[in-house]
Amino acid sequence: MAMPAPLVVPTYTIEDLERFPDDGNRYELLDGVLLVTPAPMPPHQLVIAELLYCIAHYLAAAGLGRVVAPGAVEIAPKTHLEPDLLVFPSTEPLNQKWAAIRRWWLAVEVFSDSSVIYDRDFKRDAYLALGVREVWLVDWWDRALYVSRSGQTKDARQRDVVEWHPPGMPGPLQIDLERIFRGLP
Repeated sequence: MAMPAPLVVPTYTIEDLERFPDDGNRYELLDGVLLVTPAPMPPHQLVIAELLYCIAHYLAAAGLGRVVAPGAVEIAPKTHLEPDLLVFPSTEPLNQKWAAIRRWWLAVEVFSDSSVIYDRDFKRDAYLALGVREVWLVDWWDRALYVSRSGQTKDARQRDVVEWHPPGMPGPLQIDLERIFRGLP
């Protein structure tokens, strides 16, 4: 009886990733495995813009953190993940490589048709394992946000208000999710 050949999944490094085409797709690595998603659609980007605005305004008061969209959590040689929105302490070095940043307060992924499986089933756990303090998964179709924190229950569903309190900030940020999802189909 013939046995099927084992499936061989090619693996890549960050150095390989840097040679990929700039074709509008997002190329990421998770322990060397390539994740490819197309450019996001307008509703996805509108959710990110609203969250970016709220978080940047909140952080500006104390100057303790930075928010970027997208950002990268990079651990050489085989992990390079690009959350839709990334927040890290302002004490982290700003040079030309994402790998220089080693502390992350928040990674946000907004679901899209092409990314929901990666975001929910792989990237959330990877972010937490790599040291990201908190991960938000945003389901704009269901008008919900799922919060996962290191060492706590995953995917705590938020439908009205999400609260976030990074280290050093005098009080928590409260985001009205109705505002975030307003006007979406």
